[in-house]
Amino acid sequence: MSDRALPIAKKLHEAYLNYIEKFHTYTRLAPIHFAQRNWQATQLNHRQRLRLYKDILFGLTKTFQDTLGSESSNRGIWTLIKKEYHQMIIDRPDAELAETFFNSIFRKTFPNNPLDEELMYVSEGYNSYTLSENSNLLNSYSASIGLEQIIRKILEDYDFGAEFMDKEKDVEFLVEGVKKVILTRYQVEVGTKTQLLKPVFYRNKAAYLIGRTFVGNKWMPFIIPFMHGPKGIYVDTLIFDPNLMSHLFSFTRSYFMVQVEVPSQIIGFLRSVIPHKKIHELYNAIGFNKHGKTLFYRDFLKHLENSSDEFVVAPGIKGMVMTVFTLPSLNIVFKLIKDHFEPPKNMTRQEVREKYKLVSLHDRVGRMADTHEFEYFKIPLSRISSDLIKELKNTTNSLLQINGNNLIIKHLYTERKMIPLNIFLESCTVEEGMRAVEDYGRAILQLAQANIFPGDMMTKNFGLTRQKRVIFYDYDEIEFLGDMNFREKPKPENFEQIYAPEPWYEIKKNDVFPEDFRRWMIGRTDLKPHFLEYHKELFDPNYWSSIQKRIQNGELIHAFPYPEEIRFRPEEQV
Repeated sequence: MSDRALPIAKKLHEAYLNYIEKFHTYTRLAPIHFAQRNWQATQLNHRQRLRLYKDILFGLTKTFQDTLGSESSNRGIWTLIKKEYHQMIIDRPDAELAETFFNSIFRKTFPNNPLDEELMYVSEGYNSYTLSENSNLLNSYSASIGLEQIIRKILEDYDFGAEFMDKEKDVEFLVEGVKKVILTRYQVEVGTKTQLLKPVFYRNKAAYLIGRTFVGNKWMPFIIPFMHGPKGIYVDTLIFDPNLMSHLFSFTRSYFMVQVEVPSQIIGFLRSVIPHKKIHELYNAIGFNKHGKTLFYRDFLKHLENSSDEFVVAPGIKGMVMTVFTLPSLNIVFKLIKDHFEPPKNMTRQEVREKYKLVSLHDRVGRMADTHEFEYFKIPLSRISSDLIKELKNTTNSLLQINGNNLIIKHLYTERKMIPLNIFLESCTVEEGMRAVEDYGRAILQLAQANIFPGDMMTKNFGLTRQKRVIFYDYDEIEFLGDMNFREKPKPENFEQIYAPEPWYEIKKNDVFPEDFRRWMIGRTDLKPHFLEYHKELFDPNYWSSIQKRIQNGELIHAFPYPEEIRFRPEEQV
């Protein structure tokens, strides 16, 4: 048996090396595309890297299934494969990613995709997130050379492959920003220093430097976003606000392109900069979302061990396509596609999965929630409320299996828990409601600018994050904006048309009449007039068509992940 295990382990190791090299190849293209302002290539490169993992896994799974045949479920041979493979990866700087790669191929090859804690890297695994002060991943700047010289040195040390638009003005903006936020509150001392990660974080049309300054006996984190406009490279702003920094790494944002040789060290630095982000969220943010999924599951298991509450049906209006449940003590919801959909929904389960796949490969522009997709997910029956088990059997019975003391769910999505917007609007103050409905409209328009039409835009399909940012999370009717036909409603010309019980004009599948949005967008009478006035462009078909034209002309409309008012040059377009 060991003679068979070693060649399979080698094959698995070779496949991992192939994956990680291609991953780095795609990542290394990001600064080139940024320097060239080649935004179409930027988008394509991002999608190709997202598809890479599954593409490699698909071919490898078929090979292993053919090689192992009936022994695919032989625990003995898998124990030996893991042992041999472990020796091959143990000294790698990215060993944790290699462990997750093993988990993925095991689950795809072993029948019924078990989450097997003996044969997989589940509870154990590589865990090292330290970054030494003298790490070659950091550029360090002593306060002794003066603030302006530090800023100039930073701009010299990072080469973006193109000329700056006005470097002197950038220096002026950054010096003023540091004085305003740091030097008005803290005294520069002998030990004051600034550190920045050498790798640059690229996403869409922006590049970001991540750093921290030791002052006042503590670290002050910051982020410097750079843009590449028609006139050259320029600093767009300077971010010290921890909430804005956290949002840059949000579960609603696409993954960064950042060159990483030792992922755990990058994560170690990011934890010092954004301390309340979980490790699995940071791995997601730098593109290793499959390992983020592994770490999420480890956290889930630990949470189960240290809690006693029951899984319950999620609060809110029940969906027609998904059954959603949660654990009150955990900030996650679990979403299952129903066995049958009530009218007017007429799609299939596979079509719903394709919608979720579309979102996973698309720019989420800070307005769509990231998900993890699980198969054969295990939950102790003793932790499931009677109401929930009844709901699951009534709506998703084909996805359920009972295995001893556990419920096995054949397929589900996990997603960050949010407050449904409709529930929030029922009890919030007028001031809170006005801010929420303004952001609800902004979310819809920013999705449109990313070529996404949400379809069902009822407030029940949107949620609020802890920072009260409105996020779209119901994807079953999502479409590309370019596929829609925005129309004005024809005016009736006679008595029969005025009093017709149904529309007297032809309506095709993707026809949309924005003026109809007024009727059902926002029900609260003390909020509706404000919303209708604040976002009156939402109801104009010509506005929607203008966005379509920009997208059809090849424009990548950049969604700034921070408020426009903090930009140094808000008039500059990218």
